[in-house]
Amino acid sequence: MILAAVAIIAGFALLVWSADRFVDGAAATAQHAGMPPLLIGMVIVGFGTSAPEMVVSAIAALDGSPGLALGNAYGSNIANTGLILGVTAMVIPLTVHSKIVRKELPLLLAISCLTGAFLWNNALARWEALVLLAGFFGLIGWSIFSAMRGKGDVLEGEMASELEVHTMPLGRAIFWVVAGLVLLIVSSRMLVWGAVTIAQSLGVSDLIIGLTIVALGTSLPELAATVVAARKGEHDIAIGNVVGSNMFNLLAVVGIAGVIAPMSNVPPEMLTRDWPMVVGLTVALFVFGYGFRGQGRINRLEGTVLLLAYVVYNSYLALTITRAATS
Repeated sequence: MILAAVAIIAGFALLVWSADRFVDGAAATAQHAGMPPLLIGMVIVGFGTSAPEMVVSAIAALDGSPGLALGNAYGSNIANTGLILGVTAMVIPLTVHSKIVRKELPLLLAISCLTGAFLWNNALARWEALVLLAGFFGLIGWSIFSAMRGKGDVLEGEMASELEVHTMPLGRAIFWVVAGLVLLIVSSRMLVWGAVTIAQSLGVSDLIIGLTIVALGTSLPELAATVVAARKGEHDIAIGNVVGSNMFNLLAVVGIAGVIAPMSNVPPEMLTRDWPMVVGLTVALFVFGYGFRGQGRINRLEGTVLLLAYVVYNSYLALTITRAATS
């Protein structure tokens, strides 16, 4: 139990550090290749900040813990929207200027509903996971198309100024891409082993551990990126990071896990407790951020609502863990 806890803590620390190095290296490599800043931000950085969830879920599925993979994806979305955007908006109210981000909000809601439809029979077949992966590649294509046509969008200016401070020589950039990916795999292996061991020791499902401990840890790169962007006044990057990461989680993270290990016995509470929470927070984000009568905005009150929803949800999960440990 103690060794498992140490593995989780060390795995989290290494995961966050290696994800940051991987993103910086990938962004710098793309800059040397002449990619436009908006394309780097939407595709390279968006993919990179979701890399921890992807690697952790793939390893969990390979190890025969698909519940951990599924919990990681849904729990990360709950943490991204409720905790990260909630805390950020409470400190610095966020305004949506970018047309691209506004277009992504209803798309995220549609993807959230699609994954729920696939899980409605308490299973995820391989063909359904392949559909999600196809949707992921379609999203990449749409992101490239939007970035190439997004000249003059507010998000382009924010991303260009952000990338100016992350330049590095090409050789170093390639090194950090490779080294970051290797360390992501190593840290994810440590994290999954520790999480599964603790779940078995406490007598709770790996789904619960994935929704709580693992989801929070793999969301740390998004937390850092969102807070830093908001402090710099780059509100569209702050919100776009979360929206893009949430779409990647539902399509790629769930899709990869389902292709590796199709799920025939998804816990029913996923549909009665966790998926409704994901959809509810996504609806709130859509209503707050879209701006039906002007610019979208997440003010301090709305940020408080998001954070309270996250606290209540995780308090309930913590109570579930406590009951399992004492029974």
